[in-house]
Amino acid sequence: MKTFAVLGVTVVAVFMILFEWPKLKRDQKKEKAAMICLAAIGWLLAVLLVFFPEMPGPTQLFDTIFKPLGKKLE
Repeated sequence: MKTFAVLGVTVVAVFMILFEWPKLKRDQKKEKAAMICLAAIGWLLAVLLVFFPEMPGPTQLFDTIFKPLGKKLE
């Protein structure tokens, strides 16, 4: 079942890249590299959430970092 979820995430990521790639000009190499990197990071996070659904999110990371600072400011 997880195989189909990973396959679905991969198909969505590939379609996103194929849809946006022609809109970038040939000389926009940094933009293309950034698009590929962001798509790869998004794909990796989506696959990790398929296998580890209880993985903490980014808001929990900010809470652990800034909660002590918030207590000191009160």
